[in-house]
Amino acid sequence: MTPEGRLQGGIIAAGDGSRLREAGFAMPKPLVPVAGVPLIESVIRNFVAAGITSIIVIVNERERDCVEWAHGRFAGLHLEFIVKTTRSSLESFLEVTARSGTGRLLVSTVDAWCRETDFVRFVEAARRRPPQATVLAVTPLVADEKPLWARLGADGRIVQLGEPGGILVTAGMYLLSERIRLLRPPPGLGRLRDLLGWLVRSGEPVYGEIIQTVVDVDRASDVAFAEALVAATTHSGVGGGAG
Repeated sequence: MTPEGRLQGGIIAAGDGSRLREAGFAMPKPLVPVAGVPLIESVIRNFVAAGITSIIVIVNERERDCVEWAHGRFAGLHLEFIVKTTRSSLESFLEVTARSGTGRLLVSTVDAWCRETDFVRFVEAARRRPPQATVLAVTPLVADEKPLWARLGADGRIVQLGEPGGILVTAGMYLLSERIRLLRPPPGLGRLRDLLGWLVRSGEPVYGEIIQTVVDVDRASDVAFAEALVAATTHSGVGGGAG
C-alpha cells in the first residue's frame, strides 16, 4: 500500500478522569466499561473494523495498568504506548502525532464513544476527502460539557469553529494528513481545540463528516447514556454496538 493509502491510528487516553473516579469508578479512565466493554477496547475495536492495525496510544502515568491489559487483550495488533502525564489535550495530541510515520493518521480520544458501524462510515467518508485535508468528526448530539461548535459550508468544509449557536459539535475523532502534522503551530496554543481553530482560521482545508451519535464519556451519566444506546441498538437488531 502506498503512503497515501496507508492509515495509522492514534488514541489519546492521557486524561485524568477525575469525575468518573469521584462517581465511584475505581479503574483508570480507559478501562471504564460501557456495557461491559472498556472504553479503550471500544476504540481499538473501531479502529480494527476500519482496517487500522497499527496504533499509538498515550496514557498518563497513573494508567500504566492499561498497557499490559491492552497488549494481552489485543496480542495480534501493533500497539505502541507512550506513558506520560501531559499538561493538556494538545500536548497529548502532539506526542502521538510526533511518533507516527508517513501517511495519514486517524486520531481518536478514548472517551469518544460511538457505534462501530458509525465509526467505520466516518473513516470511509473522511478518506474520500482530498489527501491534504484534515477531517473532523462532527455530531448533532451535544453530549459534552464544553462543546466545540462547528459550521460547515455546502461542500462540507468547516467555515467556522468555536463560535456558539451552531447545530454541530466536534466529536473527538480526527483524520490528519502527513503535511498537517509537519506544520509548526504558533506559540501560545493551550488546547487541542485551539490548534484546530488555528487551522481553520489559517485557511487550511478542514472538513467535517457527520456521525449522528457520539458520546463524550466524562461522567457517570455519560456511561449510562452510552449503555442505553447499546441497549437500543441491540433491541433494534442493528449491528455495530460496543458489546
